[in-house]
Amino acid sequence: MARPTLIEGRIAAHNRKALYNYFIEERLEAGIALSGTEVKSLRGGKSNIIDAHAAVERDELWLVNAYIPEYTQGNRFNHEPRRKRKLLLHRRQISRLTGAIQREGYTLVPLSIFFNDRGMAKVELGLAKGKKQHDKRDSEKARDWQRDRQRLLKRGE
Repeated sequence: MARPTLIEGRIAAHNRKALYNYFIEERLEAGIALSGTEVKSLRGGKSNIIDAHAAVERDELWLVNAYIPEYTQGNRFNHEPRRKRKLLLHRRQISRLTGAIQREGYTLVPLSIFFNDRGMAKVELGLAKGKKQHDKRDSEKARDWQRDRQRLLKRGE
């Protein structure tokens, strides 16, 4: 499995289905506003972003339907696992993404949540177009061929 290009830190959640279901046109890194128990839970590595997406509401970008489980040592101030989380981008970036989503039919898909070298939680977003069923079959065929080719080259050596 190839690692996404922007990530240099530790991955907390990875969306492998996104590369199968979408053509990723552009990748960008966004900050994410989290509570303390969410950060601790993310470090545990049990989060899931397969069903998540990013949405624009009132000129703000939100991560919707991302699952970050409750922190086990958390008390009554623990977080809600599937709450909306604000993504932190510059206003110009948000307006450019909003235009692409509305005019050109793109979708904002979270590809991974990771911690950068400073320990800050970040989200790698992909500006993506959906694949049709035949596109998915083609990419699966290409992936299988690459695997077989590597196997054959390994035997030949």
